[in-house]
Amino acid sequence: MPELPEVETVVRGLERAMTGRRIVRVEMNRPDLRAPMPPDLVARLEGRLVEGVRRRAKYILVDLDDGTVVIAHLGMSGRITISAPGAAPNRRDPHDHVVLHLDDGTVLRFNDARRFGRIDLSDRVGLARHPLLSGIGPEPLDPAFDGPALAAALAGRRTPIKAALLDQRVVAGIGNIYACEALHIAGLSPRRLALTVAGGRAERLVAAIRDVLTRAIAAGGSSLRDYVQASGELGYFQHDWVVYGREGEPCRRCGAGHAVRRMAQAGRSTFYCARCQR
Repeated sequence: MPELPEVETVVRGLERAMTGRRIVRVEMNRPDLRAPMPPDLVARLEGRLVEGVRRRAKYILVDLDDGTVVIAHLGMSGRITISAPGAAPNRRDPHDHVVLHLDDGTVLRFNDARRFGRIDLSDRVGLARHPLLSGIGPEPLDPAFDGPALAAALAGRRTPIKAALLDQRVVAGIGNIYACEALHIAGLSPRRLALTVAGGRAERLVAAIRDVLTRAIAAGGSSLRDYVQASGELGYFQHDWVVYGREGEPCRRCGAGHAVRRMAQAGRSTFYCARCQR
């Protein structure tokens, strides 16, 4: 599933293509994805001017000039791609479930083979209370997210720190890949109880989260399976992974003789170094 860097990369591409443009035609090729799409989606979008595109956690938010906000989630295999004005028409894909035509000729396609994605509508005033967004924790790149804030969110939690990082109520947008990477950078075992991550440990973990997410965004995210940027290009941060997917390889911190291990936590693979993560 695309995580924060992948979604942020897509948002930046959409922002360049959509901001200031009017949606002139909408093709809705099926009524549902993971959940039913709004039945008035076409009517609410056609003719509207796009004021901006932003991200909240793993959700893409498109602000329209009448106060409507389009909420989109890529799910497991979803992608949004852009065909620039004047580009040769793409052959219709059966998984292009929603297609937007902009006033300059740009075409955007929401393609989702597995249909785990979502598209919904809200108004700007009530956005924070929308069921998909209410209760989501702080953005990890927000200056307000610091060591004390993370320690407060983890206080009393007896779950492993890896599981806590995947809880969107603790911090927004972090998934399996970047939780593994950040814990390795911070030198913290994924098994460590979340409530013990306070003080210097919390400060190290926040710094590691910021570092890995910032570098991943700069690299266009990590391309696994279906993920591509809005331009259709692949991200390449997977080449910089220090532990994720590297089971049996030498730890890049400890060197030869100390291999990266893999274990299952809550049904997901966790990659770590038993020697340098405590």
